[in-house]
Amino acid sequence: MSRIKLYKPTTPGRRSTSIVDYKQILTTNEPHKPLLLRKKVQAGRSQGKITVRHQGASGIRKMIRQIDIKRNFPEGFKVLTIEYDPNRTSFICLVSCLKTGIKKYILHTDKMEVGNSYQTTSEVLDGNQVVIGTIPVGTYVSQIEMSPNKGATMVRSAGTYAIVTAKDERYVTIKLPSSEIRKILATCKCIVNRVGNTAHGLVRLGKAGRVRRKGVRPSVRGKVMNPVDHPHGGGEASNSIGMKYPKTPWGKHALGVKTRNKKKQSSKLIIARRKPRKAK
Repeated sequence: MSRIKLYKPTTPGRRSTSIVDYKQILTTNEPHKPLLLRKKVQAGRSQGKITVRHQGASGIRKMIRQIDIKRNFPEGFKVLTIEYDPNRTSFICLVSCLKTGIKKYILHTDKMEVGNSYQTTSEVLDGNQVVIGTIPVGTYVSQIEMSPNKGATMVRSAGTYAIVTAKDERYVTIKLPSSEIRKILATCKCIVNRVGNTAHGLVRLGKAGRVRRKGVRPSVRGKVMNPVDHPHGGGEASNSIGMKYPKTPWGKHALGVKTRNKKKQSSKLIIARRKPRKAK
């Protein structure tokens, strides 16, 4: 269980800053080098032209950790270390196959500890990979497959979980962290319990510098731009945007537009769409 560390208010930036206390759970600072890849910095540019705004000054250089999202361990595995991954919000674990000794990285699950052994089984225990059709209703699950044997694609962020709400012979109904309710095939696999680093949502960055180190550049309001740069731009002093609805920099509707592909085959398995976010 991760905890939040607060700083003494020695400066205005420190006053609002908090971090996850890594000393409580991480066991090493050195990654396993055979499982590292160099990450090429794109920074939102395509042939010199900005294609994604607010990216650049790519922050601290990162190495990609190769994560095994399928968990192909027929004989089970043992947890060797719990490590920090700069490319994701959750922690990762270096594990060793009990039969072959091959080392791989997997996502850390809450309450997973160094020295423990886990396996793919029908036994519903924290950290085990099980077929979702065998899980009792009301169980917390994470790292869920959309298609059998394709690897986990849903519920992989820090502290997230889905709840099994109903079952039948072919499908299992789950409630996702976004509040969306959908069906998945009962033969898909998942991990029992939530993803680790549960305190991630309580972290306060505190100052702009920590955001810049993550590779995020400032977001400028369209209202303070010139008319040539944004539909909201121009005007004298603090006037309104002067149009019926807010627009994107490219002149399209900015709010309430559905972006999901209408032709997606999996849409028929969605029972209830996610609820809209509450305005702050």
